Amino acid sequence: MTDLLGFAADLPLVTVAPSETLIEEGAHPGRMYVLQQGAVVIEHDGVPFARIDTPGAVFGEMAWVLEKPATATVRAVGEVEVRVVEDPKVFFTDAPGAALTVLRTTASRLDGLTQYLVDVKQQFGGEEGHLGMVSQILDHLVHHQGPTARTGSARDPEGDHSHDHE
Repeated sequence: MTDLLGFAADLPLVTVAPSETLIEEGAHPGRMYVLQQGAVVIEHDGVPFARIDTPGAVFGEMAWVLEKPATATVRAVGEVEVRVVEDPKVFFTDAPGAALTVLRTTASRLDGLTQYLVDVKQQFGGEEGHLGMVSQILDHLVHHQGPTARTGSARDPEGDHSHDHE
């Protein structure tokens, strides 16, 4: 199963009023949302840049995965119904197929952004100023690695240390 709504079917369903904020830019949401029905607008610094109305779309996953504050505000356009993932770690552990679905969604978004930047680079790569920086931005995106993984487990919660015994 690769339908995120199917994985989220047993999660709480919440109705959000028009213009209500689901995720506030800069906040640590800790939870994720799966769009059941309706539409949301995504804003950064108060500037709307995307409208999403596809059932099964996910919001809040980037902040949770990267352990960073939300980079955008998600606001209901009209009345919206969402499934609430209170604990994404438990959700993904219990339904690894959901993790794969979210990974594919995120990869698809990154692919679209990369294609757009390549197009901009082809059009404006020789320009001075900000437009000429597209090549550097693409290089950074392609070579950027996430945070270093820490070894550790319930049995060895400290991880990343020497296990030499005297």
